[in-house]
Amino acid sequence: MAASNASTPTPASVGAKRRLKLLLFVVVLFLSWAAYTLIVQQYHTGERNSQLQAAKDKLTEVQQKNEQLQKEIERLNDDEYIGQIARQQGLGLPGEKPIQMEKPSP
Repeated sequence: MAASNASTPTPASVGAKRRLKLLLFVVVLFLSWAAYTLIVQQYHTGERNSQLQAAKDKLTEVQQKNEQLQKEIERLNDDEYIGQIARQQGLGLPGEKPIQMEKPSP
């Protein structure tokens, strides 16, 4: 009778197995949710990094253009540079006669 008693599960061990299965299910469910959240966050992080890189590239481009414009402003404050631009456009100082060169015909 003792041998048959050991092979039949007691109600307490059946309940413990059921609780362990339920706990395992909850743990697997939680880990699945955590993995999904991690994957989604990694995807969004990648998108944000590409947007950040594009913004940095644009910032660099705008900064370079700003530097060029600042140099142009500095050059325009020079009277000699303004005179060069005026002469290139056919203007000159009073009393100056512009010299016009004819281009040789081919």
